[in-house]
Amino acid sequence: MAKLKVGVLISGRGSNMAALIEAAKADDYPAEIALVVSNVADAPGVAIAQGQGIATAIVSHRGQPDRETFDRAVSAELERHGVELVVLAGFMRIFSLWFPQRWKGRIINIHPSLLPAFKGLHVQQQAIDAGVRVSGCTVHLVTEDLDGGPIIAQAAVPVLADDTADSLAARILRQEHRLYPLVVRWLAERRVSIEKGRVRVAGLPAGATLLFSPEP
Repeated sequence: MAKLKVGVLISGRGSNMAALIEAAKADDYPAEIALVVSNVADAPGVAIAQGQGIATAIVSHRGQPDRETFDRAVSAELERHGVELVVLAGFMRIFSLWFPQRWKGRIINIHPSLLPAFKGLHVQQQAIDAGVRVSGCTVHLVTEDLDGGPIIAQAAVPVLADDTADSLAARILRQEHRLYPLVVRWLAERRVSIEKGRVRVAGLPAGATLLFSPEP
């Protein structure tokens, strides 16, 4: 069976992109990274992808007349490389309404909080300021709503008494690198469906949770 062609959108270091690239090296992994697109020409993740022999494209948002024009240019690159699933990995752009409609059901994001709590930016500091005891990350389908869309899976981490935004972010990031490749696998295996607005994953044991706890 042909592997699912994945396009990864980045703006910076691309650590989640790198985790996906590493996962895709396994012979039994059902997806391949077909393209990495960045809106920042010198983003470190671009060099990482090129070093792994993966096709890259730079689509700058600067000088574009509006968001939709930029989004259409990104979409054109994805389509040119036969991308079937779009994965956001630190892509720091807000889409126009056109893009999530064009890729409906075929675009996912990972967010460093347990959505729907703490949307937007600086979410680790938001969690610390709120005094929560647990935070984590969420993989969700992307819709027109910012940091919205049906939740596919989450991973939880403790918030420690002496945490800073940076230390909490580092702990969450380790779980992002575990969770994102797993969800892409599920999607490539066509195991993910939506019933009444909630995500179901075929093949999981009855009563299984889609909230994962960190390894010891």
